[in-house]
Amino acid sequence: MSVIPRKPKAPPATSPHDPRYYDARDLEAELRRAFQICHECRMCVNYCGSFPELFNRVDEAIESGRAEGAETIDDADIKAVSDACWQCKLCYIKCPYTPDEGSSEMLDFPRLMARERANRAARDGITFVDKILGEPQTIGATGGGVMAPISNFVLASSLVRKVQEKVTGISAEFPLPPMARETFSDWLAHHKPAESAGKNGEVVLFATCYGEFNVPNVVRAAVTVLEHNGVRVRYPGVGEDGRESLTCCGMPNLDGGDVKAATEKIRHNVELLLPHVRAGRSIVVPGPTCGYTMKKEWAEYLPTPEAKEVAAATIDLMEYLVKLGREKKLVREFPVKLGTVAYHAACHLRAQKIGFPGARVLGVVPDTDVRVVEQCSAVDGTWGMKAANYETGRRYAQKLVRGVSEMEPDMVVSDCTLAGLRVVKETGKHVLHPIEALAQAYGLLPAESAAPTTSAERA
Repeated sequence: MSVIPRKPKAPPATSPHDPRYYDARDLEAELRRAFQICHECRMCVNYCGSFPELFNRVDEAIESGRAEGAETIDDADIKAVSDACWQCKLCYIKCPYTPDEGSSEMLDFPRLMARERANRAARDGITFVDKILGEPQTIGATGGGVMAPISNFVLASSLVRKVQEKVTGISAEFPLPPMARETFSDWLAHHKPAESAGKNGEVVLFATCYGEFNVPNVVRAAVTVLEHNGVRVRYPGVGEDGRESLTCCGMPNLDGGDVKAATEKIRHNVELLLPHVRAGRSIVVPGPTCGYTMKKEWAEYLPTPEAKEVAAATIDLMEYLVKLGREKKLVREFPVKLGTVAYHAACHLRAQKIGFPGARVLGVVPDTDVRVVEQCSAVDGTWGMKAANYETGRRYAQKLVRGVSEMEPDMVVSDCTLAGLRVVKETGKHVLHPIEALAQAYGLLPAESAAPTTSAERA
């Protein structure tokens, strides 16, 4: 048994505003303590590559007689474990040693890995691939709109993608999302709300970068469904003279350890969203990764009362529709049946501990059989897009792929755009967001109108 104590002397530093956060010695001590606890437990061995790396390296030290536990781990061991973590958060929601469980160990493995990356980035700089993947809003603004046809033609070229992989480190095999010819905000600026919109209140839509620039069909469907249910949709930056628009939630920056860039984006978004929150509007989010980041991380990286206020007002889009159902405000007339629906339960949705609201809402559609596939896509943010991680991620995603394929569904849905890209690549099946499926059930969105999921489909 290792001599490393399980209980920390003080609560671990999870916020970059904690003076110990960038203390190398404090970080190393916390890594060894966490690794020791995980090594003794081993429950998470099948979740991702981090834990096999961790267990094998500690086992080797013990078997060679160099250690009794995790006390001899070095920088190479730490880097290997950290690089294999794709921040799915599943280990946290299953772990019995977390603050949420009231445990004295106060273990938070995902935040510890994020801290390690932040420290490495501060020491060694942000890698080129992380600089690129950390700015999806810039990529979308540059490659979308009038440039979309050219961008999609280039993205569909296997030769160009291979060259891109050599230069950027982004996998040539990962199916990148298409660029939209018309952005969501452009569409919304000319959209005439339904007459009934507003009778059941107003919400603010956080469209996400992918919703704004890549798959605006998802957020257009969200607007249509919400208005159909009497809810008016507001979107900061559209129809508000002199106001800037929302930007990325900051998660892609955090993936690369760029705390400063993430915090700047969080601060910008909080300033735009706060007046709406104080006007009594909820912030609805169609993407589980963005929703998780806003709820769980914004106040950690920007510890202000305003950030906490915005985080508390944030709700998943399908969770909001469940709320409408509880309030007897959800329209329950569905002229279109959906058949057998394979519903992928995204990791960052599960990490919010709100159940599977998309499955619950679709489950009220008559003659619709929703079957949940509770497996990880191994994309989770930007990790799965990197060439260095592609094959590992693909291997871990096979449980999801088999779960969808063996079901032989009439429709596949996932709240997560990136998980959907993985499913399309592996199965050839088109993937909808639950809000698109709901729009079809309402008869608001013809089945054949669903937009391509990948740039290759669109080209």
